[in-house]
Amino acid sequence: MSRELRDAFGCFATGVTLVTTHWSGQDWGMTCSSFNAVSLDPALVLWNIRHSSASHEAFVRGGGYTVSVLGIEHKELAQAFARGTQAERFMEGQFVRLDSQRLQLVDALAWFDCTLQQAVTAGDHDILIGQINHSGSRPGKGLVFERGQFAVDTLEVGAASSSPF
Repeated sequence: MSRELRDAFGCFATGVTLVTTHWSGQDWGMTCSSFNAVSLDPALVLWNIRHSSASHEAFVRGGGYTVSVLGIEHKELAQAFARGTQAERFMEGQFVRLDSQRLQLVDALAWFDCTLQQAVTAGDHDILIGQINHSGSRPGKGLVFERGQFAVDTLEVGAASSSPF
């Protein structure tokens, strides 16, 4: 991909998450900024994983995934989950094992435990669509990623009473 295209993509600020799965007796996790809501009924979310990712097989064959939405206090954790071995990644932060056997970040702003419904190939990535089985949230400020850097969102904490979307 050209530097120019990467720079253009970087202009779109995204939230930052950790995505985890449990496959073949091992915990797998990675930092993700492609997470998005798909549907309320049924409750579906998606995220993208590159075919060449060392975690690709685990996430496609693991049967599901858990998304932990990161807050501003999780910048170092987001960086740790972008490098190092799987074991090293999980040495950072505190996690709880869910009934699905996947790990959820204890102090995540929000979390979604999902069953994988569909993997859609799109270019050099797969789009992993999951049905939400369990979720939760807490107040706090979200960690965002824009132009190759982590930042803090500028919104007031709390849900909007109505949305134009």
